[in-house]
Amino acid sequence: MLLLDLIRYRENLKGTKIGCREGDCGACTVLVGEIKNGKLSYTTATSCLMAAGNAQGKHIVTVEGVNTAGLNAVQQAFADEGATQCGFCTPGFIVSLAGYCMNEQAPAYEKAIDAVNGNICRCTGYKSIERAAQKINTILEQRNNKPALQFAVDNNIIPDYFLSIEERLKKINPGEIKTAEGNTKFLGGGTDLYVQHHETMPYEHIRFLFDNKDLKGITQTGNSCEMGAAATVSDIAGSEIFREHFKDLQTYIRLVSSTQIRNMATVGGNFTNASPIGDLTIFFLALDAQLILANGNEKRNIALRNFYKGYKTLDKHPDEIIEKISFELPGKNDLFNFEKVSKRTCLDIASVNSALYLKMSGDTIVAAGLSAGGVGPIPAYLPESSAVLIGKKISEELILEMIRIAQTEISPISDARGSGEYKRLLLAQLIKAHFIKLFPALSVQQLISIPA
Repeated sequence: MLLLDLIRYRENLKGTKIGCREGDCGACTVLVGEIKNGKLSYTTATSCLMAAGNAQGKHIVTVEGVNTAGLNAVQQAFADEGATQCGFCTPGFIVSLAGYCMNEQAPAYEKAIDAVNGNICRCTGYKSIERAAQKINTILEQRNNKPALQFAVDNNIIPDYFLSIEERLKKINPGEIKTAEGNTKFLGGGTDLYVQHHETMPYEHIRFLFDNKDLKGITQTGNSCEMGAAATVSDIAGSEIFREHFKDLQTYIRLVSSTQIRNMATVGGNFTNASPIGDLTIFFLALDAQLILANGNEKRNIALRNFYKGYKTLDKHPDEIIEKISFELPGKNDLFNFEKVSKRTCLDIASVNSALYLKMSGDTIVAAGLSAGGVGPIPAYLPESSAVLIGKKISEELILEMIRIAQTEISPISDARGSGEYKRLLLAQLIKAHFIKLFPALSVQQLISIPA
């Protein structure tokens, strides 16, 4: 059962709204409190895509759960600034901003706005919402070193029962959810499965993987990184390992969905979803990520580049799951970039996306990986385009040759996200964007003028 339906129809908490049922609009946003590394933390989630089983052992907070005796500070800010009209979207905004107030990170207006990046308002207009967020951020700037939860309670942002939640959660031993007999469906965050199979998923025999501790964690050994398949996009965004080795990581992350979805979406789920435009898949194809597949008895290794056999067809047995993902971290002289074009700059599905990894020795490329999504039936690694760079120094002529070869390796089709011809043009432009970003000394004007 979806958490949204449990909230509304079992618990009769109707403040949480049904909007798109695809995780796009944020009307169903809830807070999820859980113990991580011995401490209570809260993240946002879209309850329309969250299985009730993934809520086991956690504190689920709806808009009713942040109510105080009168309006709380976030609600008051919305009222004062005229940041609500029909009110349908307002509960999601309130919950998202409440979650921001409970975060231990240093407050900043940009972070407050980013906290509501997964919430859509249909009628109010965003300026009044931005003013309300600024008002809340001004309150948080007085927090200094006070614990976030205590400060939020003291300033009428959340009710005082939140102060007892950590102790209560620590007394719960969630255990493992027993799976019904029969053909099981593996479930990570559910952010794709509940969109693609919304009518059948509530009746499946599910094996829950999201909270499996053996599938969590991001670690570094030497120059190799290993992460569990249930690591989320937010785990990557918060990883010191990734931050150190991908200097523009936060720029890339902003292009991947919304905060709520990033908190739920798993790396393994993105890979097995097999979307030709999966952002994480394209990111890790360029890095030549390696997978460990396991069925409970046996394990085997396979390169991500060999994982896709055709549209939505994987080199994976039905009883196998991705257990671990590993890849070589870029060295301090190596170069990496991720680019994406979509109808909206953020929170949208790509028309075309691409990643480029260059291993450098001085100014010579000794290894290269170019990946592209939206240009064929599978997430594509472009071996010939990558190979043409090896042993070369960068030049406008080399880039032009790479673009020419890339056009022979792709087969885009026309669909809702653009014509095949348009996608060919986009990939050419994204390849140029990679090199403009990675080699600032290039003559940008000359490079832009290179015909696609």
